[in-house]
Amino acid sequence: MRIEWLRDHPRHIDALAAAHVEAFGRLLPDWTVAQAAEELRSHSQARAIPTTLLALDDAGDWLGSVSLLQEDHQDIRQYSPWLASLYVRPETRGQGVGAALAARCVAEAGALGVRELYLYCTPALVAWYRARGWREHAQVTLGPLHVQVMAIECTGEA
Repeated sequence: MRIEWLRDHPRHIDALAAAHVEAFGRLLPDWTVAQAAEELRSHSQARAIPTTLLALDDAGDWLGSVSLLQEDHQDIRQYSPWLASLYVRPETRGQGVGAALAARCVAEAGALGVRELYLYCTPALVAWYRARGWREHAQVTLGPLHVQVMAIECTGEA
């Protein structure tokens, strides 16, 4: 597995957009695959915010992704920036892909001078993130979901 910038693999944008809408669409019921794809296409720089990283297998197929965003939801703009849309394809879960993507995102944020990075997740994922160094920061309600905002201090190297 290798982790690379989505901007270097645009052929995966449409499939990734569809996966994101399916996985995260409950929070944004009017969000479309076309809108998700447009957002991902805007992540055209490496070592920048916004950006998206892809985990790829040896054949170049995508295994998962994670984004680094300035804001991730209009109702919680007080926390910034964000690790967002961490997604691992169901058939590759449990193989360390998500952990590798999350760690790389934190490192990239640190390389950009970010001191603290945030994410939000459902309560079922809190322990997974806690085991990777994240701490609970706040509980918020976003649309129909009660979520936990998590935070982590970033280091300075990617």
